[in-house]
Amino acid sequence: MNKNASSTAATHESSSSFSRARSKLAFDRLVEMGARMGMPNPLFMCADRAAKATIHINGKDYINFSTYDYLDINTHPEITAAVTKTAEVFGTSAGASRLVGGERTPHRQLETAIAEFLGTEDCVVYVSGHATNVSTLGFLFGARDLLLYDNLAHNSLIQGSRLSGSARFAYAHNDCDDLERLLKAKRGEYKRAAIVTEGLFSMDGNIPDIPRLIELKKRYNCMLLVDEAHSFGVIGEHGGGVREYFNVDPNDVDMWMSTLSKTLCGCGGYIAGRKELVDYLKYGSPGFVFSVGLSPVLATASYTALEILKREPERVHKLQHISQYFLKYATEKGLNTGEAQGYAIVPVITGDSMVTGFLATQLFRRGIYVMPITFPAVKEGEARLRFFLSASQTEENVRYTLDALVEELPKAIETVRKYNEEHPEGYNF
Repeated sequence: MNKNASSTAATHESSSSFSRARSKLAFDRLVEMGARMGMPNPLFMCADRAAKATIHINGKDYINFSTYDYLDINTHPEITAAVTKTAEVFGTSAGASRLVGGERTPHRQLETAIAEFLGTEDCVVYVSGHATNVSTLGFLFGARDLLLYDNLAHNSLIQGSRLSGSARFAYAHNDCDDLERLLKAKRGEYKRAAIVTEGLFSMDGNIPDIPRLIELKKRYNCMLLVDEAHSFGVIGEHGGGVREYFNVDPNDVDMWMSTLSKTLCGCGGYIAGRKELVDYLKYGSPGFVFSVGLSPVLATASYTALEILKREPERVHKLQHISQYFLKYATEKGLNTGEAQGYAIVPVITGDSMVTGFLATQLFRRGIYVMPITFPAVKEGEARLRFFLSASQTEENVRYTLDALVEELPKAIETVRKYNEEHPEGYNF
């Protein structure tokens, strides 16, 4: 075989390998199977303006349950004015890694404000929420260490644990007894250990027992990381997250993590804690050291959003009210909301991936925008529609949506049943 032929064969083999890998991607297969069953792709709908209580797609407004703008702060005129001024002074890019020339005033302004709000010594912001967890866990822990994470912890926490090379074990969701069982069996075998959890679980909308986790981390000499991506600004009287909700000492949690893309209307993430830890991350965490600094414009946007949150706690109360209303109405309608506690995230669990997809499509046709969540984002058999609530949402929209869902669910179930009857091979993911 000549050189060109060998190169062509290698390229073909590489492409074939990619195709085989792609065929295992569950979302892709769901869309492909849905198309065969007459279901349009519900993913990647493109909106042409900011999403609030409604979202504008292809010239039409839809009731919107797919926004992270929990406190209805995005597009606030104060933020628009502040970021415009920042862009005039700093441009839109930090221009370099912060370690070597990219440090800008808005970075420290935001980090100081977050630390003061949480009651910690210091804070460091990253350009990505996902990278914050991956880089922090991957950098801080190693082969002689132990990481124990909740079974439903976010992908970024799991990926960070894998990157660290540490021994890692998942404990049953929100089950501190199972966590303690693992600690008793494993803690003595490793140099350092950390417990990893979320403040409000992004798929189920429930809150862990933070005081018990703090008690366990102290008893077994562990660190504790709490990912508050969905609890910051959402729970607690003033949106202070699980720290305020449980009235715990902020220093009892070693790493307070959250994203900047939800309550704080920007993009990125942060780790807050003791200054010694924050300095260590600044000088060594790859996601910080080897990445350009957060855009000054985004830092200013998040800082301004935090100032609005502190000044207007009524936004938190509005969010909590509409979330509790949604959960109560859904329960009265006999819908399966799992373990949701009525804080910003409420799933309606259908179990079947295709039923969930058809249900989302039918609701879209009725003017409602909510996303189907299927494997691998959740376990097989636990597919759901995940409703994000916002302070901008209304009781009228909630009632209309849940009434429509109750009407459309049996139709979606029947559509899938008929397909399976006509196609005995069924579908598998």
